[in-house]
Amino acid sequence: MKEANFQTEFKAKNKICGVFELKLAKGTSLSFSSIKEHQKQALLDISSDTGLYHKIADAPFFEDPKKRMRFTKPKPFDSFLLKDIQAYIVVMFYTPRKKKNVIYIDIERFIRMEEETTRKSFTEEMAINYSAFSFNYLQVAGKTNQRAE
Repeated sequence: MKEANFQTEFKAKNKICGVFELKLAKGTSLSFSSIKEHQKQALLDISSDTGLYHKIADAPFFEDPKKRMRFTKPKPFDSFLLKDIQAYIVVMFYTPRKKKNVIYIDIERFIRMEEETTRKSFTEEMAINYSAFSFNYLQVAGKTNQRAE
């Protein structure tokens, strides 16, 4: 499994509204450095009244062999401003054919977890302790575990 596969599965199964930075952990832990500083700052801005403004780049075009212009999928709109929206680091702890535990950690809790440990990485247990929600993607449909505080 790759992070792109997680992205596809997340799109189909996620029922939580918010902004997400997805990470895939194939081992027993995930490095804090896998979430870049600019990503943490953007999520913090989105979750506060500071907000984050982003202009969506214009879709590129290219010429096809028949000399017609073609465009990629059109963008839905020009830009957006997001503020006071829930922002999460979402980590899937994955073991092939055994485990797909998806843990949502609110960005503020994630920062606190990073500050409260001397470790350079976090384990699944640590993530669960700081999580807002967790789901097991391998469970039978309709029987997904959910943890909320």
